[in-house]
Amino acid sequence: MPDAAARPAGGAPSAPPDPRRWWALAVIGLAQLMVVLDATIVNIALPSAQRDLGMSDGNRQWVITAYSLAFGGLLLLGGRIADLIGRRRAFVIGLSGFAFASALGGAASTPGMLFAARGLQGVFAALLAPCALSLLATTFDTPRERAKAFGVFAAIASGGGAVGLIAGGLLTEYLNWRWCLYVNVAIAAVAVLGTFAVLRTSGRTGAKLDVPGAVLGCGGLLAVVYGLSAAEPRGWSDGLVIGLLIGGAALLAAFAWWQVRASDPMLPPHIIRDRTRAGCLATMMLATITLLPVLLFLSYYFQLALGYSPIRTGLAFLPLTLAIITGATQVSARFLDRLAPRALIVPGLLLATLALILLSRLTVDSSYATHVLPAMLVLGFGMGLVFMPVMSTATQGVARKDSGVTSATVNTAQQVGGAIGTALLNTVASTAATAYLAAHLAGPAQAAHGASAAATQRLIEAQGVVHGFGVALWWAAGIMLLGAAAAAVLVTAPAPAPRREAPGAAVAAPTP
Repeated sequence: MPDAAARPAGGAPSAPPDPRRWWALAVIGLAQLMVVLDATIVNIALPSAQRDLGMSDGNRQWVITAYSLAFGGLLLLGGRIADLIGRRRAFVIGLSGFAFASALGGAASTPGMLFAARGLQGVFAALLAPCALSLLATTFDTPRERAKAFGVFAAIASGGGAVGLIAGGLLTEYLNWRWCLYVNVAIAAVAVLGTFAVLRTSGRTGAKLDVPGAVLGCGGLLAVVYGLSAAEPRGWSDGLVIGLLIGGAALLAAFAWWQVRASDPMLPPHIIRDRTRAGCLATMMLATITLLPVLLFLSYYFQLALGYSPIRTGLAFLPLTLAIITGATQVSARFLDRLAPRALIVPGLLLATLALILLSRLTVDSSYATHVLPAMLVLGFGMGLVFMPVMSTATQGVARKDSGVTSATVNTAQQVGGAIGTALLNTVASTAATAYLAAHLAGPAQAAHGASAAATQRLIEAQGVVHGFGVALWWAAGIMLLGAAAAAVLVTAPAPAPRREAPGAAVAAPTP
């Protein structure tokens, strides 16, 4: 159960609701969109940036890796800093720093300058993302309003990746790749102005910085995230990858050992000892292990098998985004204040599992309208049911002084899950594609001649890539099913208790 000490007596909010709280949600959501958007918006722009700056094929991955490495590795520290200096102050610093790093990246004249800017973006994102979630958690107290607010936030957090693909296609095709970074400056400026206008000032919480914990925790996360990112190009048996993963695991074990002994731990053990919260973290990690690679696979599928342009590829993800928004805002947000969280999470994960099985059956001849679209709608709707109750439940009932680090832990589960999934499922897909090509390419290619041989080879190569995606998606379906089992067993929080109306008060009709 959530920490009882942090829960207001009688289920009532500890302070009058902020009259500007819905405007605050708009500002928080805008900042979260910018952070999530930037994880994918550069993907479609990367080929153009590579040509413009003369990046090598071996180094181009650092445009993605530098961001994810700093972001995932420093989240716990960012969450604790927010608790130390105040969430609103940290929020403004994060927004301003992210805007500066984005402008630096947009003006990059060399690959190194772009890599450094992306890393700096990740540093400030690691401060900004926990602030956004903790500000949301502390702004909305009542179950019904909390459900609505987290529904909007979850739709942004889970659908922002697809929005990034759409925005990346539009900006790259009609302007140039630099605007994929410059756009953040405008978003951050609006969010900073909104922060001063509508967000309450949050003072210091009295927490202290656990320096040994920060070194061990951030060092371990950095090593693990880098090791997982390096596993894709280098392979799992590479010495550097093995060393980073083993070293990172050792540092995280030392971090866990220290946290139970520290007087003011960076990650208080009671936060993750709570069964429901631990279940939400496990569910978040397992769900993102599958979701982010699926977006990558579909992006390649649209361009390789269906021959879509970057802009059409981005627009092809729009139904997925709309389905996520529908699931989060029209179902989860309406029923979380009446149902136990797992009554939404488990069906959502089962729907997502079904969608992944459908996507695993794609071929080079599949149609977007009849084969891809139905599965994307089911996947998006299922994810909309999952992320909102996971985020809301994981951050509920936590003392204010631990709000930032709790939110950072949720974000860490999401980031590490994405890194694991990208490395693991890309390896599975590549291995399966290589085996397919070895079995099918030699015979048909040798039997044909000239242009016919070249066309046959291209077809078999495309079939091999799609076959690899299919095998990886079966793995993804199994992982998603494991997430459903984890949620069913661990997320045991009951449905919120019905609110008692004051004598003589009118009872509102339930929202359909």
